[in-house]
Amino acid sequence: MTVDSSSGWGGVPALLLFALTALIPVQGASAQEIEISGFAAGEARLFPEAAKQAGQKDQRLNPSLILQPELALTWEGDAFQRVVFIPFLRLDAQDGTRSHGDIRELNYLYAGDGWDIRIGIDKVFWGVAESRHLVDIINQTDLVEDPDGEDKLGQPMVNLGLQTALGDFNAFFMPFFRKRTFPGRAGRLRAALPVSTGTTRYESDAEQWHPDFALRFSGVFGEWDVGLSQFYGTGREPTLSPALEGGRAVLVPRYQIIAQTGLDVQATIDNWLLKLEAIRRSGQGDPFFAVTTGFEYSFYGVIADTGDLGLVGEYHYDGRDSKAPASLYDKDIFIGLRFTLNDEADSSLLIGSLSDLGNGASLLSLEAERRLGDVWKIEIDATAFAFADPDDPAYALRGDHYLQIRLSRYF
Repeated sequence: MTVDSSSGWGGVPALLLFALTALIPVQGASAQEIEISGFAAGEARLFPEAAKQAGQKDQRLNPSLILQPELALTWEGDAFQRVVFIPFLRLDAQDGTRSHGDIRELNYLYAGDGWDIRIGIDKVFWGVAESRHLVDIINQTDLVEDPDGEDKLGQPMVNLGLQTALGDFNAFFMPFFRKRTFPGRAGRLRAALPVSTGTTRYESDAEQWHPDFALRFSGVFGEWDVGLSQFYGTGREPTLSPALEGGRAVLVPRYQIIAQTGLDVQATIDNWLLKLEAIRRSGQGDPFFAVTTGFEYSFYGVIADTGDLGLVGEYHYDGRDSKAPASLYDKDIFIGLRFTLNDEADSSLLIGSLSDLGNGASLLSLEAERRLGDVWKIEIDATAFAFADPDDPAYALRGDHYLQIRLSRYF
């Protein structure tokens, strides 16, 4: 298998040199500790309905294999130091584009007194909401992994952190941009037209080498966790335009230079979690605001005296309205139930429904997981789509309901 070019590693040698120059042990380091862990998994997606888009393979069963080892080297001299390497590999039986590899993390951490610096490839998560992470902008979405956008590609960066009495400050310099991955022509869970990542366009003449910058403050003020961020650089969310490629209709992604201000807030008040994520973005047409806000209320010990039940409710607003790439998030409501058994197997279940208040489109989802002994874990995901408006970009997914089962072996 070769790594698909859509993963955006066109400058692999330069990127590895960028990351590895920092992985040099400091003189005087004490004894080193090496940790090897990770997991291997078999995964199967079952589609009950036939594929509806031209070029898609119509097999209802889509198996794949996953490998994600983790290597960590830790030592201390004048300060705590750590090198982490996490590669990722998937082999997919149906969609050649989904067969891909990535470096999720390859970085060096030096933690001093009240400050730290991390250099290399890393994953950074921002956000508090359940159904959409508006402020999470550092890493690119690995969309061939899952349509929910939760999986991310590793991002080359330098991250300087300062820890103060007020809160934590982080500055990010990102010298290289990662293109979003998309399912291939033969794959399921794609748009009516396949996305041609090989013809990707950029607003900047520097293309993938345009530097990106970000600043973030996060702090805890009583019951309130607050995060404030500012990003400038190549936006992670492309605009898609129809074009012809080799006589076939495709969608061509274009990435603009954007500025985004983000705010995320979570309050813990008794059994309540109150959540807010909000952004203002400019650079993709007219400036716009987007908001996700809601709550989670937990009933503790109501399932067999030890398990918890959580009620989740969230509202989405996107100022682009019908121009938003994800139409299910322009004016929508998410309602979910979370079951946490608090047993030895860490069993949990989340059932949710995302509904568009305008055109009635909806998405039903289920996520369940449970450990099987000390080293095995089973995860079950299911998604059903209900779209009635042919003008809705998500209408292409109307026949792609699926059940996914993953069995992982950790080491």
